[in-house]
Amino acid sequence: MLLSVLLQAAAAGVGLTKMGAAIGAGLAAIGAGLGIGRIGGTAMEAIARQPEASGDIRNNMIISAALIEGVALLAVVVCLLTFLM
Repeated sequence: MLLSVLLQAAAAGVGLTKMGAAIGAGLAAIGAGLGIGRIGGTAMEAIARQPEASGDIRNNMIISAALIEGVALLAVVVCLLTFLM
């Protein structure tokens, strides 16, 4: 399916770099969503197992989610710059 979309884009005159940039931005957003979802789920399991450590777990979860979000934002910006050039 992806190959047919790329072939159609190439035939229509749209550069493959623009198509690759769009796919890269989408993958970065999906990856960040999955990563943050996994962090949240495991943090909730950890808090359920040890409620007394909920403050430390919550702080670590927020820091990890912020780092993942920063990397995803950087990836999307790089893909958009590639798309616009």
